[in-house]
Amino acid sequence: MQNPNLLAIDLLSDLDKQLLWHPYSSMTDPAPVWQVVAAEGVYIELEDGHKLIDGMSSWWCMIHGYNHPVLNAAAKSQIDKFSHVMFGGLTHQPAIELAQKLVEITPAGLDKVFFSDSGSVSVEVALKMALQYWQALGQTNKTRFVSLRHGYHGDTWGAMSVCDPDRGMHHLFKGMLADQFFVDSPSCKFGDKWNDSHIQDLEQLFSTSSDEIAALILEPVVQNAGGMHFYSPEYLRRAREICDQYDVLLIADEIATGFGRTGKLFGCDWAEVSPDIICVGKALTGGYISLAATLCTDKVSAGICGAEPGVFMHGPTYMANPLACAIANASLDLLLHQNWQARIAEIETELNLGLVAARELRGVKEVRVLGAIGVIELHEAVNQAELQSKFVEQGVWVRPFGSVVYLMPPYIIETEQLHLLCEACLKVVAEL
Repeated sequence: MQNPNLLAIDLLSDLDKQLLWHPYSSMTDPAPVWQVVAAEGVYIELEDGHKLIDGMSSWWCMIHGYNHPVLNAAAKSQIDKFSHVMFGGLTHQPAIELAQKLVEITPAGLDKVFFSDSGSVSVEVALKMALQYWQALGQTNKTRFVSLRHGYHGDTWGAMSVCDPDRGMHHLFKGMLADQFFVDSPSCKFGDKWNDSHIQDLEQLFSTSSDEIAALILEPVVQNAGGMHFYSPEYLRRAREICDQYDVLLIADEIATGFGRTGKLFGCDWAEVSPDIICVGKALTGGYISLAATLCTDKVSAGICGAEPGVFMHGPTYMANPLACAIANASLDLLLHQNWQARIAEIETELNLGLVAARELRGVKEVRVLGAIGVIELHEAVNQAELQSKFVEQGVWVRPFGSVVYLMPPYIIETEQLHLLCEACLKVVAEL
């Protein structure tokens, strides 16, 4: 007689294929998925008892690992009080405390906090802030945005318009989205010698079209989903200067780069600049529950509120969800009350040591590491489904995309676990 547990697993698998549409997947030719029954520390446990070392931090958000007792306790404590209350006309301690912490740790001058429920929505909020700011100042012609090639800012409608329109994930929608300006991805790599020619196209665009431009939006220092490109902080410094020169707002999308991932608390810290608006999310709650925030300067908030209608026109239902805010407070305390810089530096060292051999493998274009990010870039795009299965066979969870095999492990990962992740990457890439 067949094990009833196996029957249940097969039934769930069949239902998944029939009903569930997974991210970036086909319903007619679905890629394989693996059922998770538990997660602890850096391990994801599958229904057959197989455990995988997570090299993705579940799309970069689980920085403290899974099932963390401190975050569990924060969630349980808050849920016994109240799990949600509308933020229109009401407030609560978790949101107030979290706003105070974010103002303290983000780049100087970002003193107003607007909460939303996902990173993509926080980008929508940032774009609306910039547009409403210029409308309030009577500069109604400033309605377009500048973004970088290879940039990625989310899957919602406005966010898609500032993603790379040709090589990005949203090229299918080109011509349907708002028409934005795009400049080349920074050509000066992180650590390379700077030359002003690296930003000449941005300066040229601003010199001719700044009267149309509301803001420049970019991912500081690391372009993530667009190919894991690391670029010189000097580009960010010069971009800040050019924005000031031509009276254009600067929006920093720190959803992936925030909270220590690059080796600085925020990507902007590498250049010692402050944007006018910043978006944070992903690791904000340690991956426990979706929450994001858009912070802006007093100048932006005063401009918006100083003219009709006198309010910012946005308000998500789950804005400042108390449960999410309580967990975020605990997550930030966990991060900041330890020597996180030393931990990220250790991960960076181990990634450099563990991935260096990939430089000698056929088909590898470049190996690069910054903070807790390790990247093997190939000359050709990979078959994601095929490689995903190979990584599972190796006992690790690594999800490549395009021509990139990369690691963004939880910060709690131990040296031996990181070695196993790197070895798995070398073995799978070597077999291509």
